[in-house]
Amino acid sequence: MQKHNFSAGPAVLPASVLREAARAAANYQGMGLSLLELSHRGPEFTAIIEEANALMSELLNLPDGYRVVWLTGGASTQFYQVPMNLLNEDETAAYVNSGVWADKAIKEAKVFGNVQVLASSKEQNFTHIPKGYKIPKDVKYLHLTSNNTIYGTQLHKFPKSPVPIVCDMSSDFLSRPVDVSNFGLIYAGAQKNLGPAGTTAVIVREDMLGTVRRHLPSMLDYRTFIKENSLYNTPPVFPIYVSMLTLRWIKKNGGLKGMQRRNKTKAALLYNEIDNNPLFRGTVETADRSLMNICFVMEEKYAALEDDFMKICKANGLVGLKGHRSVGGFRASTYNALPKKSVQALVDLMQDFAKRKA
Repeated sequence: MQKHNFSAGPAVLPASVLREAARAAANYQGMGLSLLELSHRGPEFTAIIEEANALMSELLNLPDGYRVVWLTGGASTQFYQVPMNLLNEDETAAYVNSGVWADKAIKEAKVFGNVQVLASSKEQNFTHIPKGYKIPKDVKYLHLTSNNTIYGTQLHKFPKSPVPIVCDMSSDFLSRPVDVSNFGLIYAGAQKNLGPAGTTAVIVREDMLGTVRRHLPSMLDYRTFIKENSLYNTPPVFPIYVSMLTLRWIKKNGGLKGMQRRNKTKAALLYNEIDNNPLFRGTVETADRSLMNICFVMEEKYAALEDDFMKICKANGLVGLKGHRSVGGFRASTYNALPKKSVQALVDLMQDFAKRKA
């Protein structure tokens, strides 16, 4: 049975990428050795990481002065690595609290300096993106979270900021074009749109670095990895390789504009069904609906049918649809690599279920 993978992460990868990665894991380029066995200092992996950097630069149209860094630890490590590298104890950074991950980033930043929370939707259970706040000119940076996987909200337009924007783009990175020149630093765990879990991409403007007075451990200093082309220590070789293959796939399929078209089409298809199906309803404000993580629940009078619908989904090969415990219901993650036919399969099931139960 064909599977339709709606998991929030680790998430679906392009089928062609998985096939190529499987071949490399067994026998890389006919060498008789697995890529997993090759030295990260050898010419084979040097070529991989250089291609990954070049593709990232091309797809994002990186301006001069920006560098690509491959790290480990996911966004959760970046929650503290960012303020550790950018914020002195007597300085203030501005944060917008739009979800659980933003909340965690705020907690970590307070260890290294002052934090001013400009706006929050926490009291409304993060059902919308905070708006209408004023950005101070005297803060070191503004931290935003572009997409919220748990609640299904997304920042569709970035604010004009008098200070550098630092953005956690983990769950919508490479899903749409962005003007990188508006950002001082972007970070993203790979396991949504870029590749498998195990590596983290950081895009940083070099002049953001070297301004803190504290001693930085070598492994937590972005400059260490810039200087060593992300090869200061043994990097996550295989996740970077699969990410490079995914970057090739993105380029082949229309780049970031192509991804945006695909994602808008898929999201519109599912949101239209949610809005018109008598059994279901969305959970967040319409203007802030995510194109990546589509959250919905049963209408209250049909709530007892939730388990039945989940069983039908599973029986038909639709996996990863259970909503986060903070929201309940269902969550369909429609990342770049999820084909439209998977969304159509979900819509068909929703329509059939409504015909029989409504």
